[in-house]
Amino acid sequence: MMPEQLPLWAEQTNCAITVCDCDGIIIYMNERARETFASHGPLIGKNLFDCHKPESARMIRHMLATGQSNAYTITKNGQHKVIYQTPWRQNGQISGMVEISMVVDAQMPHYNRDAQKN
Repeated sequence: MMPEQLPLWAEQTNCAITVCDCDGIIIYMNERARETFASHGPLIGKNLFDCHKPESARMIRHMLATGQSNAYTITKNGQHKVIYQTPWRQNGQISGMVEISMVVDAQMPHYNRDAQKN
């Protein structure tokens, strides 16, 4: 996937989107992701394994090998975030990973739609 193939809405959406290929090379960062990591300099073309701890790198390699996704929450710089990482595919083959990071309210509501079916 090349950046020109990404939908236009990805560039200025209110979450950080970072895309890498199967080798961990960052091939796209939307505006919010570039702002978030601006202090690290330009990251497109860099290997994301160089800026992750070994445990995180193992998880990313596992997702790239198995197609599994990963989601978690963090607090960073006083902001609460939901992080969603998932492989992306081209012609059915895993071609890399996308990470979406969203700032959320610390008291984010949770609705149980299963309980609301009746």
